[in-house]
Amino acid sequence: MVTKRNRENDESEETQLERQKLLRQFSPSPPHHAIENALLPLATYNDDDDDEEEDRRREGSVYREENSILVAQNSNREEQRRHESNGEEAEEENDDDAENEDDSDSHQTGLNQGRRNRQVEVRRDCPYLDTVNRQVLDFDFEKFCSVSLSNLNVYACLVCGKYYQGRGQKSHAYTHSLEAGHHVYINLQTEKVYCLPDGYEINDPSLDDIRHVLNPRFSREQVVQLDKKKQWSRALDGSDYLPGMVGLNNIQETDFVNVTIQSLMRVTPLRNFFLIPENYKNCRSPLVHRFGELTRKIWHARNFKGQVSPHEFLQAVMKASKKRFRIGQQSDPVEFMSWLLNTLHADLRSSKKNSSIIYKCFQGELEVVKEIHNKSSAEKKEIGDDQSNGGAVDGGTEHKNVFMETCRMPFLMLGLDLPPPPLFKDVMEKNIIPQVPLFNLLKKFDGESITEVVRPCIARMRYRVTRLPQYLILHMRRFTKNNFFIEKNPTLVNFPVKNLELKDYIPLPSPKENEKLRSKFDLIANIVHDGKPGEGSYRVFVQRKSEELWYEMQDLHVAETLPQMVALSEAYMQIYEMQQ
Repeated sequence: MVTKRNRENDESEETQLERQKLLRQFSPSPPHHAIENALLPLATYNDDDDDEEEDRRREGSVYREENSILVAQNSNREEQRRHESNGEEAEEENDDDAENEDDSDSHQTGLNQGRRNRQVEVRRDCPYLDTVNRQVLDFDFEKFCSVSLSNLNVYACLVCGKYYQGRGQKSHAYTHSLEAGHHVYINLQTEKVYCLPDGYEINDPSLDDIRHVLNPRFSREQVVQLDKKKQWSRALDGSDYLPGMVGLNNIQETDFVNVTIQSLMRVTPLRNFFLIPENYKNCRSPLVHRFGELTRKIWHARNFKGQVSPHEFLQAVMKASKKRFRIGQQSDPVEFMSWLLNTLHADLRSSKKNSSIIYKCFQGELEVVKEIHNKSSAEKKEIGDDQSNGGAVDGGTEHKNVFMETCRMPFLMLGLDLPPPPLFKDVMEKNIIPQVPLFNLLKKFDGESITEVVRPCIARMRYRVTRLPQYLILHMRRFTKNNFFIEKNPTLVNFPVKNLELKDYIPLPSPKENEKLRSKFDLIANIVHDGKPGEGSYRVFVQRKSEELWYEMQDLHVAETLPQMVALSEAYMQIYEMQQ
């Protein structure tokens, strides 16, 4: 009996010691021990600890292992009590087995401790928050590590603004934190902020402004109110800017991209679509997402600086166009506009319907009548081919050696032909710059005027607009290329800034029942080319709807101007908005 009572006392003491041991093992350790403990492997390049779901799953597995260990221990003790009456030898064997099991349990829980402590501690108080320097932060560039040039798991140092990869002990961000003494880093993908080399996550609301600059956010209510706000915004560098009227950096001959982007920013449905990332979250095209990011940065009211660099968007353009449009090489904004709209449409269109926000804004329809003088008809008659006499050939008809074909085709922009400039100087020995009204150029689409084309074959074309788009893009063909040089037509086009009534100059289809014929347009963007052909630069006049004021924009230069100055320029491409 004495032996049995002593064994019960020893068991109670042993149980208490085991519980204390387990409590010490599974209690959260302070941050400095997490670095010194060799059982705690930190994240490598391919092991990103930022995934909260992985942490929860790992934590759940650790708790399940702990519970299984405790259940196993309790069952062993019950079995030991059940066999105590079988003699001293059986008790000693059970004691030995229990000791061996305790040793294996302590070893297993030591491994579990390493997994358990990999969960990142979240702290609100960080002594290094005052070292964050918002003046050097610039999130407009490619998210690549400045050392390894990798775009996986990249962090930005909030002290110096440089990008580094990873935050494990062998990572570039960890090394930079030790060498430079910079301790606060933000993950450019998850937007979580960490303190290195300690490794804990910082949860402080004072860092929300940095997250908003890294990834600007708009609610649907804010998007609706954008065109009603008139107030200016002040950047962190002290400069004042208007959201939506932000200058764009010219990165080596990229002004043709800047004027195109600034023009498209005035198209309200297109802008509103790209301000909400949920509208295209299922799209896999990098070009679509980069265009959306650039749109949000241009219209963001809490920027750190009063300008935006389209660097990431240009990288996506170079890749998507296979370097047809690239940094350092001047290109035509008309060609770029056409390529960009068609590419965005192809990436955004749904599988069931061939429609997208691009087509909803810009797509119209033309009726094209093509007349070809068929020289081969006489040869066909000699051969005895009677199939070409009279009837329909490929959807067209042939009459008196003239083949006529009628078709309807969609369009995203209309090209207007300028009259040729005078070849000779006037009495004052100066070239007179001719002027032509826009209405004369629009007669090309009245269905009666004949346009002669050479390619792909000599033909006479007649065009008629059968459906007007909500936003009409007009392109004045100023440049002509031949085998020797590019020639620019300096003819000025006189156009109205408001109330362009198309039905007075071109026949339009009658509207459906209970619908009103809408044919009045207002100018919202006017792209201008200055300088010699093949050289020169581009600028754009755009309208701010909230105040109905006009601004001249050329790269970083943004200045208010008069509507009369818009009409005095050499217009190259225009965007008109249909009046509601």
